[in-house]
Amino acid sequence: MEKVFSFIDNQKDKFLSELIDFLSIPSISSEPAYKQDMDRCCGWLADNLKSIGFDDVRIVPTDGHSIILAKWNGAGKEAPTVLIYGHYDVQPVDPLGLWISPPFSPRIHNGKIWARGTADDKGQLFCHVKALESFFKSGSPIPCNIILLFEGEEECGSNNLDKFIIENAKDLQCDTVLVSDTEWFAPGLPSICYSLRGISYIEVTVTGPNRDLHSGSYGGGIDNPLNVLCQMVAQLKDSYGRITIPGFYDNVIPLSQEERQEFLRLPFNETEYCDDLGISSVNGEFGYTTLERVWARPTLDLNGIYGGYTGDGAKTILPTKATAKISMRLVPRQKSKDIGEKIAAYLKKIAPPTVKVDATVLHGGNPVLVPMDSPGVQAAKIAYKEAFNVDPVFMREGGSIPIVELFDEVLHSPTVLMGFGLPNDNVHSPNESYSLDNFFGGIKTSAVFLNEFSKMKKI
Repeated sequence: MEKVFSFIDNQKDKFLSELIDFLSIPSISSEPAYKQDMDRCCGWLADNLKSIGFDDVRIVPTDGHSIILAKWNGAGKEAPTVLIYGHYDVQPVDPLGLWISPPFSPRIHNGKIWARGTADDKGQLFCHVKALESFFKSGSPIPCNIILLFEGEEECGSNNLDKFIIENAKDLQCDTVLVSDTEWFAPGLPSICYSLRGISYIEVTVTGPNRDLHSGSYGGGIDNPLNVLCQMVAQLKDSYGRITIPGFYDNVIPLSQEERQEFLRLPFNETEYCDDLGISSVNGEFGYTTLERVWARPTLDLNGIYGGYTGDGAKTILPTKATAKISMRLVPRQKSKDIGEKIAAYLKKIAPPTVKVDATVLHGGNPVLVPMDSPGVQAAKIAYKEAFNVDPVFMREGGSIPIVELFDEVLHSPTVLMGFGLPNDNVHSPNESYSLDNFFGGIKTSAVFLNEFSKMKKI
C-alpha cells in the first residue's frame, strides 16, 4: 500500500480541487428547476471515472435522474467483486439566509470544506473514486473487481433504483456492497455502523361532517375530527413509552447484553446532548438508555397534524376532516409492510363510529442488521485502523437507508457501512461541512479496504 498512500499524499491539492468542482454543481434532485444541473453533475462524475481509468462507464437514463454504472474486471475471475454505492444528488438548501457562505461555492475553513453535499454524499462517494484513481495511476493493481453504482435520486426517494437493481441483479452480482453515507460516533472515533432502522410512514385522515361547521351552532352536538384524531394518536403509546399497536413488537430482536455494554462504553454525554438540543432532559421508552432508544428500539412519532383553520386570528369552525402523518422507525426483523398494515387496522379499530378513517402507507423500508463477523466488516476494521491509527467502534444508526436492505434481499450481498461523516456536519441543514482529514483519510481507508477484503475472500 506504500505506493498508493504516497500517491494520495502527493495528489491532495488535485483531489480537493476536483471535489470543489463536484460540489459546485447544484444537483438538487427534488426540485425540477435543477434538472439540467442534475444531468451536468451526472456527466461530470462519469467523465471523472473515465479519466481515472474506467473503460466501462454507462449513464443509464431513468424516468427521473440518471444512474451511473461503471465496471472494472481487471482483477480476474478468482478475485472478489466489490460494489460501491453512493449518490450524487443533494438536499435543497432552504433556508438560504442561514448559510454563512453560498451553498454551492465551497469554502475551506477550520479544517473542513463547507457546501451542500460535502458529507451527504459527494465527499464520501469521492473518497472511493480517488482511492481507485490512486491504484490506477500509481501502477498498483486493484486487488478486487469493482462495480460502481451511483444514483441521482437518493434524496427524493430512489424511485428508479429499486427497479434497476431488480432488473439487473445478475449484472450486479458481488461479494459485498460498500456504502459510505453514514457518520462517526464522534470526531476522531472511526465507526462501523452495523444496523439501520427501517421506517413505515403513514398518513391518516379522519372525516366527520360533510363540510366545515360553525362551532357555536354545532359544537357539542357532533364529534370534531380534530379532537377525535388527537384522542386516537394519544392512544398509540402508553405512559411507559411503549407502542400499543397489537403485535407491534412481535418480531423485535432484543439487544444482547454485550451490545448494551458496548453502547455504554461510547463517549456519550447526556448533559451535552440536551444542551445541544435546548432541552432540559431526555425521554423515551422506559428501561432503555438514550442510545438504545434511538438506535435499537422501534419508535412512533407524529410528524405533522393539520385540519381546520390555521391562519392568523380566529375562525370558529368544526373542520370537516383532520390529517396526521405518522412515522415508525423499525428495528431488525420488523417488516415495514406488516407494521403499516397493523397501525392502519388499529387506528380504524379505536376510532368512534361518528367518523370515517382512511389510512394510507406513504412509503417504507425494512431495517438492516449486518453480521459483525463478515469479511467486509473485518476488512473495514483493519482499514480504519491503518488509515486513522485508531481502533474503530461499532454503532447502530437510528435513520434509514432503504436501498441497503434491497442489496441484501436481491443481490444476497452483505453491506459494509463504512462512513466518514461527523455528527456536526449539519447534514440536510444549512452550513453542511465535511472534515478534510476524513476526506483524505477516507481515500486511504477505501484503498486499504479493497486490499484487505481481497485477502479475506481468498481465505
